[in-house]
Amino acid sequence: MVKAKKAANHEHAWYVLAVARVLLGFMFFWAFLDKTMGLGFATPSAHSWLNGGSPTAGFLAHVQGPWADFFQGMSGNLLIDWLFMLGLLGIGMALILGVGVRLAAVMGTMMLALMWLASMPMVNNPFIDEHIIYAVMLWVFALAPRKWSLVDQWLETPTVKKNPWLW
Repeated sequence: MVKAKKAANHEHAWYVLAVARVLLGFMFFWAFLDKTMGLGFATPSAHSWLNGGSPTAGFLAHVQGPWADFFQGMSGNLLIDWLFMLGLLGIGMALILGVGVRLAAVMGTMMLALMWLASMPMVNNPFIDEHIIYAVMLWVFALAPRKWSLVDQWLETPTVKKNPWLW
């Protein structure tokens, strides 16, 4: 009886983890949408990507701290803008759909590590902020079973069969 109850609790945990995966995916996807269309939350319409604004300039141009020159030099760079936006879209969709999550974990960890460095010096904690927590969660999602996902269909595609790193 106790073993059956423990197994049932673990099964529920995978569904809670699936909800967390989708919610984090939506955070990345929402950032993509807001920066693209200027929905008025973090990005005003006048500064949206569609209206000619740079999705990286608002953050990178105001970076302070030991890495300021490095990050300010990337501010508004067309290649950096495209990489950033494709990263937000790709990571968000991978998490929401539950496909390519390991690749999303690698790319997301790199993106979040750069954002963490750009946030130096941190205000509330000298070491840990949301960027580190999100990066850790990406790896939890990448290594955990994927409930409520399209992973089974994804694994059957010829491209993924030839390239297991896409799993």
